[in-house]
Amino acid sequence: MSAPASVTRYEPGVVIPALLGITALALFINYDVSNRQALLLLIGSGLGFSLFHAAFGFAGGWRLFIRERRSAAIRAQLLLAALVSLAFFPLLAGTVPGLSLHGAYAPVGISVLIGAFLFGIGMQLGGGCGSGTLFTVGGGQVKMLVTLVFFVAGSVIGSIHLPWWTRLPSLGQVSLLDTFSWPLALCLQLLVLATLYRLVSRVEQRRFGNREPLTLGRGQRSLLQRLVSGPWPVLWGAVGLALLSLATLLVARHPWSITFAFGLWGTKLWAALGGDISSWSYWNHGYAAVALGRSVLADATSIMDFGIVLGAILAAGLAGRFAPAYTIRMRDILTAVAGGLLLGYGARLAFGCNIGGLLAGLASGSLHGWLWLASGFTGSILGVHLRQGFGLDKTLK
Repeated sequence: MSAPASVTRYEPGVVIPALLGITALALFINYDVSNRQALLLLIGSGLGFSLFHAAFGFAGGWRLFIRERRSAAIRAQLLLAALVSLAFFPLLAGTVPGLSLHGAYAPVGISVLIGAFLFGIGMQLGGGCGSGTLFTVGGGQVKMLVTLVFFVAGSVIGSIHLPWWTRLPSLGQVSLLDTFSWPLALCLQLLVLATLYRLVSRVEQRRFGNREPLTLGRGQRSLLQRLVSGPWPVLWGAVGLALLSLATLLVARHPWSITFAFGLWGTKLWAALGGDISSWSYWNHGYAAVALGRSVLADATSIMDFGIVLGAILAAGLAGRFAPAYTIRMRDILTAVAGGLLLGYGARLAFGCNIGGLLAGLASGSLHGWLWLASGFTGSILGVHLRQGFGLDKTLK
């Protein structure tokens, strides 16, 4: 006899190791590195917890809109972008004296255009975006572990090629906060986000005569039960991710990012195996060189990525949904390999994934974030059609 729908099959064999892992790693980092890094691990764990419970991924949400015109996920993402913009714009504009923060800025050029396009294809073939790959790995999806491995490989290759790409035509960095006063820049940003929100809403309304809500019905579970073991409505996910993104900015002094760490891990591994990286100019200058020369535990992005996976494992255990599937079709492996390589390569060219390039770019008032959105979504359209061609999705009638 199956358990009632309102009962969660709590998995102590998953939850207890996850809690112990988060606690032990935080204590070790606090002792060996800094309390700031330990706090970033906990913030990352909160992000993974929120991502898993709200199933807050860009790849699936974009695919659902492209295939079926359902817009709830995209509306939640636009709401998230609006919330982080509301918090970030005044802070990055220097309204708080003595608070030194750095936004996510990148050139508006060919590199971002091509990189985001490739990333859009990759996240449909690979089955996840940057954040989506990490939280689904934490949820036990073995196929996504394949995607992650080749995500790392693609990131390394992209970092090797990036200097060539950055020499292609570009408008340079364009910041709304440098062009306008921050209140005017914020109003313009919110106006565009609201217009997109209304547009995707009307598309869904026209197709179905209604819109999927961003909230869930109350059901038989208490608020506390739903907070702890999910599932969360995407609205909760947007609010939770916005608050944790703000916490990241204040603690790390820069926006949340994900994929720099992948290139770092892969390059460190290659060097440890005896590979020659002396000609890889990306890793010989600036922060990349500093990060390469010290422990990954000193890198904020790496620490937060570890936290995302651990937080997702905890959430999956509390939800009773940690379910690794060890049988994977060869077709799924091949598309995960191809998707992972495109994700990693594209993210490096585009100066970040859907989080570090798109969300952080928009929240920083950087025009490259809007270019990332347009190009990444276009790539996803192609990726959705490729999924159908490879038999990953059924053709809609």
